[in-house]
Amino acid sequence: MNIEIAPSAGFCFGVERAVKNTFSVINAAQSERVYTIGKLIHNPDITKRLEQDGVAAIEPSALPGVIASASEGNRVTVIIRAHGVTKDVYAALETASQQNPFLSFSDCTCPNVKKIHRIVAENTSPSSLLIIVGDASHPEVIGIRSFSLGDTLIVNSPEELESVQIHQNKVVVVSQTTQNSKKWEICKKFIQKLCTNPFIFDTICDATEKRQQETENLSRRTDAMIVIGGKNSSNTQKLFEIAKGNQPHSYLIENAEELVGSMLQNISVVGVTAGASTPGSAIEEVVNKMAELNENIIPASGAEANNEEASFASMLEESLKTLNTGEIVKGIISSVTPNEIHVDLGAKVTGIIPFDEITDNTALKLEDNFKVGEEIEVMVTRVSDLDGVATLSKKRIDSIRNWDKIVEAEQSGEIKEGRVVDVVKGGVIMNIESVRVFVPAFHTGVPKDGDLSSLLGTTQKVKIYEINEQRRRAYASIRKANSEMRHAAQEQFWSEIEVGKVYTGKIKSMMSYGVFVDLGGADGMVHTSELSWKRIKNPAEVVSLGEEITVTVKAIETDEKGKKRISLTLKTPESDPWLLFTGKYSKGDVCQAKIVSMMPFGAFAEVLPGIDGLIHISQICDKKINHPSDVLKKDEVVDVKITDIDEENRKISLSILALTKAEEETEAPAEEAPVEE
Repeated sequence: MNIEIAPSAGFCFGVERAVKNTFSVINAAQSERVYTIGKLIHNPDITKRLEQDGVAAIEPSALPGVIASASEGNRVTVIIRAHGVTKDVYAALETASQQNPFLSFSDCTCPNVKKIHRIVAENTSPSSLLIIVGDASHPEVIGIRSFSLGDTLIVNSPEELESVQIHQNKVVVVSQTTQNSKKWEICKKFIQKLCTNPFIFDTICDATEKRQQETENLSRRTDAMIVIGGKNSSNTQKLFEIAKGNQPHSYLIENAEELVGSMLQNISVVGVTAGASTPGSAIEEVVNKMAELNENIIPASGAEANNEEASFASMLEESLKTLNTGEIVKGIISSVTPNEIHVDLGAKVTGIIPFDEITDNTALKLEDNFKVGEEIEVMVTRVSDLDGVATLSKKRIDSIRNWDKIVEAEQSGEIKEGRVVDVVKGGVIMNIESVRVFVPAFHTGVPKDGDLSSLLGTTQKVKIYEINEQRRRAYASIRKANSEMRHAAQEQFWSEIEVGKVYTGKIKSMMSYGVFVDLGGADGMVHTSELSWKRIKNPAEVVSLGEEITVTVKAIETDEKGKKRISLTLKTPESDPWLLFTGKYSKGDVCQAKIVSMMPFGAFAEVLPGIDGLIHISQICDKKINHPSDVLKKDEVVDVKITDIDEENRKISLSILALTKAEEETEAPAEEAPVEE
């Protein structure tokens, strides 16, 4: 008899992570009492072991009592299992742990479940409807439901949708992570018929889909199926449903003790799969029991297994290879979450690459850059047979591969870019293409005795100036890179600048006579008279320090020492108020003007912002006056007549007297015509 074991059978990464964290808490022995909210996983053997270690499973309703216990001085740790909890439980634990130093909690919620929480919280509203395709009594579904801001409908089959009537305009649809993928597809199509433009999110876990597909294929080509897992495990039940649908001789067992010889009678090929809560040891025990029940058993690790004579022990030894710290290996990405990547290494442990061993770019989205099924090369940094986990690093491999690029940069003078990741004695450490490079304090650009930590987390450009090949150390300079870049920018700037060219720059200093603007390669000055078409006394009236402005090169001059000076203007033809004035008024027009200043010879009046005209003292009134202030007041608005426009010199002559005479002529009575006799 041949045995085919589904490649993805057993612990999923979420369950594995929860189990690992829980046993880490137990082994740390820092808590007098450890609680899990609900049973950690749906596996009786693991549950029994946890109970023996003093871990108690509680219902959410018992949480207040646990918190009260911690308030009495008992050190308590609460563990949130992979299924997650409700929104209010998260909040209660967060608040209690902040207020009480004796209470701590470990959130082992599966990242895929956390993702659904975010989707629901961000996409629902009081007027929306959330549809969850899943088991209403399952703790994962109960937790998801708590994040909905509106109404919620839970269905576990397409048939339950037949009588549904939807009145809400917005409908959001998610599924339980362990939902049967076939049922999910049917439900999606049904919902799309029920309402217009539903927001559907495919939230079945990749590992779940993969495990279900393997079970589907395996159950079609074998004579019997053994599904291993807890009877109350949702994902195990789904696997059993799939297997039973294709192979009548399918059996659900929790452990090797439930396997009986009658299940294997007259069987040529038996398929074995297991739920996400089933440890690898349980699968191994079942296969060993099969060997005891059938002397002619030929175990196989997958669909490609052959019928060569081999003992189960040798097959197991071959398939579950060992790993060593520092070893460089290749594996297949089995799942990707926002915080880590899981890798199938073909070993007895699961490979995990934490986010900080993948990249230093905190903005990088792992799901967009790494795909399930892709091959990846990594270095083993830690192996824990107890936890069944190998911690891996992609960054260290990248560092090895990219060292040659750093050496080439030193030889070619290329400027590289990296992130400051640490502050150490005498300088800072930068990560440049996953290679750690040292920048001495003098080369950071930070003043002597300055705070180097101000650079931490920043991205900087550097010049590699020394390489120690033997010790694989590189030394770089931020100062040299900045100096070279400034010099290069200046050369390019002066080769391209010309009168009339437009630049955008920041005001770096302000004087009473104008402002200096950083143009990105040199500084230019905007005289006060070139800041506005209006008369201003101080640049601060129109601009501010650090402001970004767009200027035009007015002139480029060289002084007697050969130093070049750039004169700039903020004024543009489009904003020229003279054009607005000439487009609106002509000689002889009457308008209102505000008195802005007075001189012995007359008063200047503002016709439009930036456009003043002169009212000569002789044109103010019909009597002789010594000074315009005898009749007019500053800021007074008066009616004037435009008596002349000097286009060439941009001067305007105004008259109040001309209007007064015109009114007098209008008001004077007409002379009587002579009467003819």
